[in-house]
Amino acid sequence: MEGFINMVNAQLILLVYLAVGMYCREKELIDLKTKQKLVDFILKITLPCMIFNSFNKTLTPDVLKKTAMAFFVAFCIAILSYIGGNILYRRFPKERKSILQYCTLVNNSGFLGMPMVSSVYGADGLLYASIFIIPNRIMMWTAGLSLFTSSDLKSKCKNIFLNPCIITVFLGLARRILNLPFPEFLDKAIANIGAITSPLSMIVIGTMLVGISWKTLLEPSIFYLAFVRLLGLPLIALILMKFLRFDPMLTGVSLILTGMPAGSTSALLAAKYGADEDYASRCIITTTLISLATIPVLMLLI
Repeated sequence: MEGFINMVNAQLILLVYLAVGMYCREKELIDLKTKQKLVDFILKITLPCMIFNSFNKTLTPDVLKKTAMAFFVAFCIAILSYIGGNILYRRFPKERKSILQYCTLVNNSGFLGMPMVSSVYGADGLLYASIFIIPNRIMMWTAGLSLFTSSDLKSKCKNIFLNPCIITVFLGLARRILNLPFPEFLDKAIANIGAITSPLSMIVIGTMLVGISWKTLLEPSIFYLAFVRLLGLPLIALILMKFLRFDPMLTGVSLILTGMPAGSTSALLAAKYGADEDYASRCIITTTLISLATIPVLMLLI
């Protein structure tokens, strides 16, 4: 129950940020070009700082064991998402099938999930979350990208290993393993930059909600995706974690990240490779809005 209350409080705070984003877009304080710049700023600067700061924790055998368990569950869910996507969306037309498969495989764990974990579990939860998102990021640039186009192995590896979040995880691990000392002012600066990720990411998501036709979001196929992405996969993950006897915090972190909405990159890839960009955008928005209700409910099951 404590996790549920913390999540509800975190969601209410995030909703305030969301409303601020909508207001800024309505008043044109943030235009489309500025929004894209802010997305890049979050993914390349503030989120990596948040991840790096999460490694300000001693890597005890117990912590290493828990991170390994988190990685294992994340890897299992990533494989299941890929297999499930190939089976569950066979009846859909090709231009939408690839989007539904990608949205099931790749979620918004970095842009939205990490800030949410930070709000509920703080730096301790972020450490596990930083490891948990690795399989999702690997699948994003391999199996996920292959749903839209065929790319060579070199390009796939480049996208994975040059991803700022993946780089930051390795830097954070290296710092802890080597026990490298950092000046206090630098640690504080990195922590403060990372701290703006939560409000800034939700403000940006809020700008995306302005000007959309709400009726277009009420499509059965999108609700089908939402059920699979926001409830089906998290419940399977929860069963696996109960079997492995995860502690409550590790379960909560894993559940939050597994239950994240469709990844925002789905719309970008759809636009680039000629899929239905409008449909992809509606999948992102609808699953994001529904996730604000499903995540607290999932927390009641811990």
